[in-house]
Amino acid sequence: MLNNRKQPIQNFESSGYTTEVIFEKFSTSFNGLSDAVVAQRLEEYGYNEPARKKKRTILFQIISKFVNPLVIVLIIIAVFSLFFGEKISAVLVILMAIMSVFLSFIQEYRAGKEAEKLSEMVRATATVYRNGKPREVKIREIVPGDIVDLFAGDMIPADLRIISCKDLFINQASLTGESYPVEKNAEPIQAKTNSVADFSNIAFMGSSVVSGTGLGVVIRTGLATQFGELSRRLATMAVESSFDKGIRGFTWVMIRFMLVLVVVIFTINALSKGNYIEALLFSLAVAVGLTPEMLPMLVAINLSKGAIAMSKKEVIVKRLNSIQNFGAMDVLCTDKTGTLTLDKIVLEHHCDVVRKDDDDVLRLAYLNSFYQTGLKNILDRATLAHEKLLVKQQYKKVDEIPFDFSRKMMSVVVEYDSRHRLIAKGAPEEVFKRCTQYELDGEILDINDLIVADLKKEYTDLSSEGFRVLAVAYKDIAEKKSAYAKDDEQGLILKGYMAFLDPPKPTAKKTIEVLKSLGIEFKVLTGDNELVTKKICGDVGLDIKGLVTGDVIEKLKDIELQELVKRTTVFARLSPSQKERVIHALHENKHIVGYLGDGINDALALKAADVGISVNNAVDIAKETADIILLKKSLMVLEDGVIEGRKTFGNIVKYIKMGSSSNFGNMISMTGACLFLPFLPMLPIQILLNNFLYDISQVAIPTDEVDKEYVMRSRPWNLGYIKKFMIFFGPISSVFDFITFGVLLFVFHASAPLFHTGWFLESLCTQTLVIHVIRTGKIPFLESKPGPFLIFTSIYIVTIGLLLPLTTLGKYFGFVAPPLPYFFVLVIIVGAYLFSVQAVKSWFIKKYGYE
Repeated sequence: MLNNRKQPIQNFESSGYTTEVIFEKFSTSFNGLSDAVVAQRLEEYGYNEPARKKKRTILFQIISKFVNPLVIVLIIIAVFSLFFGEKISAVLVILMAIMSVFLSFIQEYRAGKEAEKLSEMVRATATVYRNGKPREVKIREIVPGDIVDLFAGDMIPADLRIISCKDLFINQASLTGESYPVEKNAEPIQAKTNSVADFSNIAFMGSSVVSGTGLGVVIRTGLATQFGELSRRLATMAVESSFDKGIRGFTWVMIRFMLVLVVVIFTINALSKGNYIEALLFSLAVAVGLTPEMLPMLVAINLSKGAIAMSKKEVIVKRLNSIQNFGAMDVLCTDKTGTLTLDKIVLEHHCDVVRKDDDDVLRLAYLNSFYQTGLKNILDRATLAHEKLLVKQQYKKVDEIPFDFSRKMMSVVVEYDSRHRLIAKGAPEEVFKRCTQYELDGEILDINDLIVADLKKEYTDLSSEGFRVLAVAYKDIAEKKSAYAKDDEQGLILKGYMAFLDPPKPTAKKTIEVLKSLGIEFKVLTGDNELVTKKICGDVGLDIKGLVTGDVIEKLKDIELQELVKRTTVFARLSPSQKERVIHALHENKHIVGYLGDGINDALALKAADVGISVNNAVDIAKETADIILLKKSLMVLEDGVIEGRKTFGNIVKYIKMGSSSNFGNMISMTGACLFLPFLPMLPIQILLNNFLYDISQVAIPTDEVDKEYVMRSRPWNLGYIKKFMIFFGPISSVFDFITFGVLLFVFHASAPLFHTGWFLESLCTQTLVIHVIRTGKIPFLESKPGPFLIFTSIYIVTIGLLLPLTTLGKYFGFVAPPLPYFFVLVIIVGAYLFSVQAVKSWFIKKYGYE
């Protein structure tokens, strides 16, 4: 029972109500709800759960793998073969289809299991008030009107309107991308926009309590929450990646060619030879020979090999197809917080009022953080972690004036050299109000109207550089007291500033440089503000060509956004849907886009990208949505993934170029032979055997080496290039097929069995060996060496083919032993063919490049 029914009031509407109005709207109170009301509301609003895609059974997942055009063609051919008694042919074809399907399924199933293990262990219960007493209940059973007790470390279980709190700081970075926790309060507000970041009295589902305590009324649950709406969109999104489009496009090109040729060859043979059954069987055999039936299996093997290689580098591949997309991407978009940065606030500067490093500023701030008894916030922890200072021997705590939302500061009073010193730390604008003097180089100076602007400029400059700034001030108290209050925070001396930052990861700068060298453009898409974002981007060496915020994007039409993304590298203050829009705009500009993110607000972008990349400490929804999960904290693993993806794609394209050109050549040869020969150019069983042996030789392609130059730039699917390759190289094999026909008919005066045998040998040798020319843009063997396994399979299959007609087994396939001189002619024909392909390849690369 999913929560998708209308709930009492809108999230943003509740922010303007007082606590009394909220209680009235939800028929609740500080005592919470009764069990009877909870049961009624569960029935009315449903469970507090996000939308999830229905988990498919293993059987359904396997069956879905068979819904592939090439696999379907193979199954149809196998059924016809079986119907006409060609059992061996049917079994071979079905085995190819099953191997392809199960290899792909097993790898993705394993990866999915690994990803499930990575899911974070989140607290499954929350503390709510029921019947006037606190009770732990399952998060899914929370209903609108429940009163939730909040403590440090709690996950926010639903969208809550805060009704009371003390020092309550919420980390909503996964929703908004903000680096720092935000303070929440219980006061009614009138927000200027509908941005999550603008609602200081609402805690949103999916965020977490960093420090402090609070009470909140549940105002929205399940799909009605901000988080739930996001999950609903994700559950209904279906995205076809560039790899899927490329494979589908190539598959249908080959199927169309195959269908046309099969009809033509069947018609020619049926009319000229009069045997319809024989003509149909021959046409079906030709169909198998022309169908790149090994494509699904070779793609699966290639991708599986890539996934295994990446797992050794601590990268989990959840969806196999994403490996090629990883290599093909030419734009990588990334969130900032937790991906480019450490997601850990550190103290970067402790300086005086003119921004010179000052250890006394650190000492005062350290004393303030050390002696406060309240829950230490993230900035206090960063101060104490920066440097360990021994303070207990010199300083004794006297009292403290706690932090509150109105003052935005807190103070401690310590005894030092028999005198009391009040040390204040807080928001600069608030500390400034209470200062009458400032200290510089040990001299105490008065603050007058002329100097105020200069002092403020120093901290505003720090803020504009992306730092979170706190001011530090003090005063020595002549008349000691045992207790101090807010009124004592007057007449302070401004000492200096503390500047904090979520710093970039050590590997971020190097990663951007490496990706740039690999031809990948880097863009930052963050929910954080533009000042912090600009600072981090500068630190990691990103060339900021343009910086645009979400409010600008909101006003743009799609066509305008497509132009904007061409000249912009940094996007700040983005909502999840705006990130998704940027990804789609890049797609419209014909880019292959990767997205790296770890937050709830990244989920839509991860889904929309060609390859979504997340990290092991990401929120669950990000890991569920991502295609690839990085287990290492180092971003340098991205380089390994890109190169592995390009190697995988390179080896897939080798088979596609070879298979398409070879099949196109066979189409021409078959058609020509059927027109002038009084007999079939090759028996159906011989075609299937030729195809089977040739396919075995290609199983080694996934293990082949890939030229270093090939992986240095992204290579998206280029079906037009493959068609050109097929058109130029297919006829070359046909020319040498026709030469072989001429030699067999006019030199050796071949009968039908000798003709079948001679063409079988020439066809098998040329198809098997030409991969060594096609696999590289260089001179084969001299400038680029193939993998050992590919060399082995080529020699092995050619040897079997040459020996088969000389054995007893050859007779069962209709072969006869060719005369010895034919083997010498065969060597010349095959050698001339390979040299011709190399010559045409060199010309082709100069004209069209090497893809």
